[in-house]
Amino acid sequence: MAPGSALIPRLTDLSPGTEALRYCFALPAHPESVAGARELTRARLDAWKLGRDACDAAVLIVSELVTNAVVHTASSRVVCELSRFGRRLRIAVQDQGHQPCGPRLRRSSDDEHGRGLLLVDAMSSAWGSHDAGDASGRIVWAELPHGAEQSSGAERAC
Repeated sequence: MAPGSALIPRLTDLSPGTEALRYCFALPAHPESVAGARELTRARLDAWKLGRDACDAAVLIVSELVTNAVVHTASSRVVCELSRFGRRLRIAVQDQGHQPCGPRLRRSSDDEHGRGLLLVDAMSSAWGSHDAGDASGRIVWAELPHGAEQSSGAERAC
């Protein structure tokens, strides 16, 4: 694990001069916190000047991962960490308790729930989960590439 961070593995592939930015927030594990997570994510990624498509994808991924942590665990809080390194954005959401099998993709279209991870899978270049280490809980992460900043403010804004 990276020093000082239980959410994101060490970034070993950074070349000299590559900018790495991190932002972390914690929210109560309540359904209304999902909207707060979207707002915090959008504000931070706008400040980092990510392109609109990457920002929209990241906000959707954060929404799905925080929703899953709220709905499927007995957590009192959820921690989200955004990490921008090079041309990649990594999103990690940690809960405080998990089911033994971890998150699973459900491919059944007649299920009313359970399609959130299909969206995460479609929007990200990679995703996965692992136990939180010393603490109880699970970390679910997703990574996506982001393009160069757009020249127009309207295009760039999240």
